[in-house]
Amino acid sequence: MTAACGMSATALLASNPVLPGYHADPEILYSENTGKYYIYSTTDGEPGWGGWYFTIFSSSDLKEWKEEGIALDLKSDAVPWANGNAWAPCIEEKKIDGKYRYFFYYSGNPVDDSGKQIGLAIADSPTGPFRDLGHPIITESPAGCGQQIDVDVFTDPVSGKSYLYWGNGYMAGAELNDDMKSVKDATVTVMTPQGGTLADYAYREAPYVFYRDGLYYFMWSVDDTGSPNYHVAYGTSRSPLGPIEVAAEPVVLIQRPDKGIYGPAHNSVLRLPGTDRWIIVYHSIDPEYLSDHPGIHRQVCIDELHFGKDGRILPVEPTR
Repeated sequence: MTAACGMSATALLASNPVLPGYHADPEILYSENTGKYYIYSTTDGEPGWGGWYFTIFSSSDLKEWKEEGIALDLKSDAVPWANGNAWAPCIEEKKIDGKYRYFFYYSGNPVDDSGKQIGLAIADSPTGPFRDLGHPIITESPAGCGQQIDVDVFTDPVSGKSYLYWGNGYMAGAELNDDMKSVKDATVTVMTPQGGTLADYAYREAPYVFYRDGLYYFMWSVDDTGSPNYHVAYGTSRSPLGPIEVAAEPVVLIQRPDKGIYGPAHNSVLRLPGTDRWIIVYHSIDPEYLSDHPGIHRQVCIDELHFGKDGRILPVEPTR
């Protein structure tokens, strides 16, 4: 696959890592409203994954990124139900009654410390201000175990319906109601890919869903976020709620010690507007911290994502 207007891949993308400082779990959005790209992230560097706010960066060209401020502060009065652990956000831009709205889903720690839960804040701009609902929308595991974290939102281009996915230790999905503020309980489905090992596709967390050429692609992360082996695997389905068929060659992105790349995972994906060219956005561990709190010193990277003629995802060649 060649770059638009004869540009090379190195000309298209910034050098990795693309954001200053420590950020993790990156969610990328291209806004039809503004014509810009946005990255929303877990703010990293705090012991015990204790970051309490989400940061927004914007770009017009995927090279230069501007910090736009804080999307949501979980220690502020703006989020009365939570007190921190602002993890793994996702966002969806939807045009409703002629007006763009932005639905920002995230996980946080409830004030009663009863276990991580998923919340929602809404804005009229991709940079906010975001207004929290005031209560979580996912509070319990449909699998009976695992944490309610690592949320993803996906709108099916075939049906126009929107779906929510989440889960650490399990993968769940459900159709959202039309107002995007809650899931349809009858559609909640445990979809955890079965089998695999830490060397290939054993599911851990971070589900991500996208659609291409009649297939729904499901990506997830394997192993622990502090492990150099933390990596991305995938499968496909003919339905947004599965079942998922694990790919014959499931590993999409994995460490490359020869390049100083460790723990590359927890990703999002974006098709560049008007093309069939795709990018994968992920975090990797700062090599300086491989033996000292590696799970909280993570940096955001972007590389190209390619497909074979049969639709399979080709292994990503990570850069740094």
